[in-house]
Amino acid sequence: MTIRTRFAPSPTGLLHIGGARTALFNFLAARHHGGSFLLRIEDTDKARSTKQAVDVILDGLAWLGLTPDEPPVFQSTREARHAEVAHQLLAEGRAYKCYCTPEDLTAMREAAQAAGKPPRYNGYWRDRDPALAPPGVKPAIRLKVQSNGQTTITDLVQGEVTVADSELDDMIILRSDGTPTYLHAVVVDDHDMGITHVIRGDDHLTNTFRQIQIFKACGWDLPKFAHIPLIHGADGAKLSKRHGAVSILEFREQGFLPEALCNYLLRLGWGHGDEEFLPRDKQIELFDLDGVGRAASRMDYAKLTHLNGQWLRAADDARLAADVAARLPAQCGLTPDETAQNRILRLMPGLKERAKTLADLTASAAFLARTVPLPFEPKAEALLTPPARAMLAKLAPHLAATDFTAATIDATLRAFAESEGLKLGQVAQPLRAALTGSTTSPGIDATLEALGKEESLKRIQTV
Repeated sequence: MTIRTRFAPSPTGLLHIGGARTALFNFLAARHHGGSFLLRIEDTDKARSTKQAVDVILDGLAWLGLTPDEPPVFQSTREARHAEVAHQLLAEGRAYKCYCTPEDLTAMREAAQAAGKPPRYNGYWRDRDPALAPPGVKPAIRLKVQSNGQTTITDLVQGEVTVADSELDDMIILRSDGTPTYLHAVVVDDHDMGITHVIRGDDHLTNTFRQIQIFKACGWDLPKFAHIPLIHGADGAKLSKRHGAVSILEFREQGFLPEALCNYLLRLGWGHGDEEFLPRDKQIELFDLDGVGRAASRMDYAKLTHLNGQWLRAADDARLAADVAARLPAQCGLTPDETAQNRILRLMPGLKERAKTLADLTASAAFLARTVPLPFEPKAEALLTPPARAMLAKLAPHLAATDFTAATIDATLRAFAESEGLKLGQVAQPLRAALTGSTTSPGIDATLEALGKEESLKRIQTV
C-alpha cells in the first residue's frame, strides 16, 4: 500500500503553530514511507473563508518547505460530488430526509435537556412517511446511524478507543440548502483522494467516530487514524497570543529559520533518543508515528530560540547575508547597496556566532550598511573620550600602511598597543566603538577587513 496523507486546513484565519506541526507530521510520515503528501483547503465556510487566508496557508507551507505532491484540492469545488454521495445514500435507504425546522430542533434539544438527556436529534423523521412532510419545508438529508453496538478504532497515537454507537445521533450530511456538512465532505474527499492515513489533532477524535459511520454507510475502506495531542503554553493552558507568537508568519517575522522551527516542532511531541539537531533528511529517515506521545506538548520559546541559534551557525553565509539584506529596510531603515551587502557577507562567519535569530543578526550587521556619521549607543559614546580619540588618530596611519587583511591588521594593532604601553583591549574597544557605534562586534581585525581600508579610516577620522 502506498501511503497518502493530507493536511486539510480551513482558510478562516492564520496558519498556527499547531497546524504547522500537523502538516509537518503528515509530510514526514508520507516521505518516510515513500508515499504522497497532499493539501486540501477546506473552504466550505464561504462566509469566513478568504483568499488572503488561503495565501497565508500556501505561503507558510512553502516557507516551511512542506510542498504537497499534487496541486491543492479546494473543497468548495467538490460540492456536487458531496451531494451525489448523499443522494446515493438516500436512494439506498442509508439516509433519509428530515423536515425539522430550526424551531423543531430547538424544542427537541430543550426537551432532552429537561429530561436529563444529551441534547441530540431524536430521529423524528427516520421512519416517518415523507408524505407527512409539512408544506414548503426543504429537507435536510440525515445519515441513518447504527445505534445498537459500538465502534472501536486502533489509533496510531492514542491506541484503542471505543465509543458506543448510541452516543451518536443521525447527523445531517446535506443541509436543506443543498450544501454538505463538514463531516460528510471530509469523508468523501478523503475517499476520493485515496487518503490512507488521517493524521490530525486529537480535538478531532470525536469527529472520527461520526465519520466512520459515513465510511461504513458508503461501503468504503477506512483510513488509518492518528490523533496528535495539542500544543499548550508553558503554563499548560491552551496556546494563545499571551504566550508569544502562535502564527507561522509571526515566527518568520521574528527571525526564526524555517528549518529550525520544523526541527523544534518535530521534537515537540515526538522523540528519538537524545538527538536534538535534526536536518530534514534525518527527520524523514527517523520519523514514524510510533514515536508520537499521547500527552499534550508545551511550547518552550527559549528552547526554540536556542535551537534557532544552532541552525544560524550551521547556515550558509550567503543565504544569511541575503536574509539580512532583505530585513534591513523594515527593521533598521537601511537599504544596503552592493558594497554593504559584500561587507555583510565577508563578516557573516563572525556575526552569526552570537546571534539567536535573524532579527539579532540584522541588528548586529546594520553598522555595515550605515554611512558616517554613525549613531552611537551610550556605552560606545562613553568609550570615545578625548584621550581615546587622540589614540585612534595616532593609530590611523599605522592601519593605512597595512594591506588590510585580518592577519596584518591584528599584527599592527598588537604592535601599536605594545608601543603605546596599552593592553590590546584598550585599543580595540574604542576602535570598535568608532567603527560600529556599539561595544560588540566580531573580532576587530575581521571587522576592519570587512569594512575595508577606505571606510574604516573614514569612520576613525569622523569620531
